[in-house]
Amino acid sequence: MTDAAPQIAPQIATLGVDGLLIRFADRLTEPANRAALAFAAAVARADPPGLAEVSTGPVSVLVRLDLPRTDPDAFAACLSALLAERDWTQAPLPEGRRLWRVPAVFGTDLAPQLDEAADLAGLKPDEAVESLTAEPLRVQTIGFAPGQPYLGQLPDAWDIPRQEGLSPRVPPGALTVAIRQVVLFSVASPTGWRHVGQTAARLFDPDRTDPFLLRPGDAVLFAATDREGLEAARADGGAEVIPWP
Repeated sequence: MTDAAPQIAPQIATLGVDGLLIRFADRLTEPANRAALAFAAAVARADPPGLAEVSTGPVSVLVRLDLPRTDPDAFAACLSALLAERDWTQAPLPEGRRLWRVPAVFGTDLAPQLDEAADLAGLKPDEAVESLTAEPLRVQTIGFAPGQPYLGQLPDAWDIPRQEGLSPRVPPGALTVAIRQVVLFSVASPTGWRHVGQTAARLFDPDRTDPFLLRPGDAVLFAATDREGLEAARADGGAEVIPWP
């Protein structure tokens, strides 16, 4: 992610009766996503009195307050002071990030829109697969469905639009693309994103101690495989943590 678009000054706004939203940009860029991840980790480490929850969006941080335990104005002042400590767009990413290897079948009847998406990106199908598997992609945020990651950013060629209509259903583990991002689906769902790959990753499992497989700031390296490889991966949970290069 190398987008160098100008960033806005961080802004704090109230959200509902117990929320504060810290926004780092008007649109997704690598520096803004880095800032959101790093600042959320800093808030969690500081653990100011009255903190109930901190979570990240692609370019923002939501902080929820335990109102009986804190004064909202004092809490906002604390956040402002923390914001002023550094340029968060240049901050290191949070510690404890993991790199996941996720096998995927690209194309075939398991992921029928590879050719269409590749054509929109100006690539041949094999070039598209090479591009999608070339580098680890950061988990920018988790959202829309339980444990569902938004990954990116892909090279500029992948700035392709969503479909005008919806695919009626993609299965869990579907790898979909649009607007320089990848979404892995944690549950079966309709979508306007093009289904180009299929994984066996169990992204959400309510019976696990941590139901979500991936965390914001993690990275995913997709590895092209065939049906046999996908089934072998399924038996092992569909994803594995590997050393950082």
